[in-house]
Amino acid sequence: MKLDILAIAVHPDDVELCCSGTLMMEKNKGKKVGVIDLTRGELGTRGTAETRASEAAQAASIMGLDIRENLGFADGFFKNDETHQRLLISMIRKYQPEIVLSNTLNDRHPDHGRAGHLISDSCFLSGLRKIVSFDENGNEQPHWRPKYVFQFIQDRYYNPSFVYDISEVFEKKLASIKAYSSQFFSTEYNKDEPQTYISTPEFFNAVIGRHQMFGKMIGVAYAEGFISEKMIGVNSFEALIQQDT
Repeated sequence: MKLDILAIAVHPDDVELCCSGTLMMEKNKGKKVGVIDLTRGELGTRGTAETRASEAAQAASIMGLDIRENLGFADGFFKNDETHQRLLISMIRKYQPEIVLSNTLNDRHPDHGRAGHLISDSCFLSGLRKIVSFDENGNEQPHWRPKYVFQFIQDRYYNPSFVYDISEVFEKKLASIKAYSSQFFSTEYNKDEPQTYISTPEFFNAVIGRHQMFGKMIGVAYAEGFISEKMIGVNSFEALIQQDT
């Protein structure tokens, strides 16, 4: 299946936190959208890899994804090296996305930044025809390079290159985050496990506040922010969101 937009993130729940609204908005416009999680999040303080897999499936249903796959890289210990790049290249060529959404290049969690560089490098290398890769049936894959790689803003604040209005689907975005009851604040998750940085109600409120702040930048209720290393061009001013001055 060819995808229009593919979100690639290191941990199950990164996409939900940062760009699930954008995926749902594009899905509502008739686009094919999907997610690749690089790890199972097995080093997380709360829950298990199996729990995260179940939560990711529930979130995928809420978002209406066309596909979701997990590459099973080692949480915390994967590298941006040839082995991991080749595995990711084969997935990029499998789905041939026009746009990739990814972790940023530097963040509080070292996995986020390392994954951002791995994804950026793999998207570029995927376009080189002399790098050979094969699909599940042993057939050689055609080279493919996404037109854009946009990095979503997660824990640390960065000035976005642009923001995407997600007001229409914001409640569904919150539902996709809440699907990870083992990770984020939930009155239903009653395991005897320690509180973490992200499991407090304050963190959840901060997530909402971040999206309100991005929305305020363009005069809407909620938005998601993205960074682009590549210049973004438009061929119509109709693409720009009008806001009151």
